[in-house]
Amino acid sequence: MSATNTPPDIEAVKTYLLQLQKNICTALAEEDGGKSFEVDEWQREQGGGGKSCVMADGDVFESAGINFSHVFGGKLPASATAHRPELAGRSFQAMGVSLVIHPKNPYIPTSHANVRFFVAEKEGENPVWWFGGGFDLTPYYGNEEDVKHWHQTSKDACDSFGEEVFPKYKKWCDEYFYLKHRDEPRGVGGLFFDDLNEWGFEKSFAFMQSVGDSYIKAYRPIVQKRKDMEYGERERDFQLYRRGRYVEFNLVYDRGTLFGLQSGGRTESILMSMPPNVRWRYNWQPEAGSAEAELYEKYLKSQDWI
Repeated sequence: MSATNTPPDIEAVKTYLLQLQKNICTALAEEDGGKSFEVDEWQREQGGGGKSCVMADGDVFESAGINFSHVFGGKLPASATAHRPELAGRSFQAMGVSLVIHPKNPYIPTSHANVRFFVAEKEGENPVWWFGGGFDLTPYYGNEEDVKHWHQTSKDACDSFGEEVFPKYKKWCDEYFYLKHRDEPRGVGGLFFDDLNEWGFEKSFAFMQSVGDSYIKAYRPIVQKRKDMEYGERERDFQLYRRGRYVEFNLVYDRGTLFGLQSGGRTESILMSMPPNVRWRYNWQPEAGSAEAELYEKYLKSQDWI
């Protein structure tokens, strides 16, 4: 990866991310109607800090965490240099907003979003910076209308940046959010991008903002349509079982989780992505012809939804 000549405007990125966190908290609190977000500001011994906004046991959301962090240190952790060995030993700044929403109703999918910015610095050289992020959807019961809306909103976020952008980052999302040990996707995908700096700072930052701003446009209409649907113990049980896949992915594969832990980040904020209730079963299989089986047979497959 090469540095670009335009210096990054770190304060502009930070200002945007803090406003994004606030906007998403406001929208989701309105949708829940019963609970607001508790705000927890924290400092990191190694440098930097953040603000965690957490909702627990709301009327709609069983748990919802929207975390902003801006951390820095003298040496990039291994997870950040695995694909960039030339950056090993550089000091760094990393900032981002990361969120995971676990709804109560099994007919509302779990959702995840993240937008982030890294700067790696070395004395006497230009800083190396890049953007990353995306959002993805993890339904428990498939709904084609919801999935098409999610992917259309993803495409809308990308279209003004080039017709090749959406297919590229949709494919990357499908490949990234994949549980190799289960041989199955985590959900129905969305967008994932990383290492973005070849467009220059202004355009790359604009794209990150487009993705960040599109998350609530993609998720809130789904919540509104599904939050009052009736469900029983069967649906709740399947939801808890499928949440186990979410835990497995985040602890085994997720770069953000690994970066946070390896960089000495705040464990409570890093692991707020975990669902509050989850269930594993040995060698469980869905009943043939059931709605649970349909999730595997129709929805947990990489495909073009729009």
